[in-house]
Amino acid sequence: MKQLNLTAATELASHAPRTWQRMLSGRRLNLVEPSPLDIEISDIALGLARNTRWNGQTVGPHGWSVAQHSDLVVEIVRRLKPRASAALLMAAKLHDASEYVTHDLITPLKAVVGDVFKEVEARLTRAVFIRFGLKPVLDPADKALIKRADRIAAATEAVQLAGFSAAECKSVLGFKEKPLKDIKLTPLPVAEAERTFLEGFHVLEKALQLQSR
Repeated sequence: MKQLNLTAATELASHAPRTWQRMLSGRRLNLVEPSPLDIEISDIALGLARNTRWNGQTVGPHGWSVAQHSDLVVEIVRRLKPRASAALLMAAKLHDASEYVTHDLITPLKAVVGDVFKEVEARLTRAVFIRFGLKPVLDPADKALIKRADRIAAATEAVQLAGFSAAECKSVLGFKEKPLKDIKLTPLPVAEAERTFLEGFHVLEKALQLQSR
């Protein structure tokens, strides 16, 4: 795993002398040098279920969580590639897993935060992928497919939950992909979103184990 450049490392050290976080599983996850051994799916599921998309600015009594977004992306990948491998679907499931500690920063804020955040996010994603039996870096074609599914999911969320029109998805948010019309998004309570995310993960985990034999 590549090292942070000297400037970024110095900046991190000056602002965050303690770079690990204690998880409810008991793990101590170093956010700068994350070890796959310190990553637990229970921590990820809890964090993503409590982490909202769109800065929480969505309709309904419950927030639209990153956990539900991740499940939606898996469903869209299945639509785009009906014979998708378990590894591809698991990568889609975990494409935003780093946000269980970094949280879902909206695009304008990511632009302000800059490269240090992107590097931390990338390191966490590689560690998560390794932990659950995936390649640390996705093949370009798989990465592009998941990104396309991610944008379709985002466009659908924007229209159904975040108050944007279909036209604004293109003109304001810059999405070329059109929002889905044949699916209804229903934000779930945290506990239910967490449970659903975990159930889907374990199904994919078993399929991945079978494919690797």
